[in-house]
Amino acid sequence: MKRFLFVTLLAFSAVFSVSASIEVYEFDSPQQEEMFQKLGKELRCPKCQNNNIADSNAGLAQDLRMKVYEMLKQGKSEDEIVDYMVARYGNFVTYNPPLTASTLILWVGPALFVVVGFTILVMRSRKPKVKAEKQTLNSEEQARLDALLEEQSDQNNKEIKG
Repeated sequence: MKRFLFVTLLAFSAVFSVSASIEVYEFDSPQQEEMFQKLGKELRCPKCQNNNIADSNAGLAQDLRMKVYEMLKQGKSEDEIVDYMVARYGNFVTYNPPLTASTLILWVGPALFVVVGFTILVMRSRKPKVKAEKQTLNSEEQARLDALLEEQSDQNNKEIKG
């Protein structure tokens, strides 16, 4: 029974290890391989969103890596490959989107946020401090205050003694 269980587990482990494949690409020159590695890190996986196509295991990322490889083998330049990917998947596919009307907030937003925050900070620090005017009590108000304070003092003394 133990041998049967061992053989079964061994067979299942062999099946599962075969399913994980490693992509191997052959290049004509070291420059092509270098450009492939560079593009793999510069292009974002549209499905994963936070991974580049070199690090992603998604099926779409595998397809994009294969397309980059095919285009490199056809002699396409880096700009042509990036332009193809942008035309197909939009500016989102690059980590460094171009400055256009739709991406303007991405480029100007952080600087605008810092400038507005600094301006608010400066305006608040320069605001004159409002000082409370010292009010004086007339004789009637002063006498009433003294009576209230004396009454409170008497109550406190009674509580302490009793």
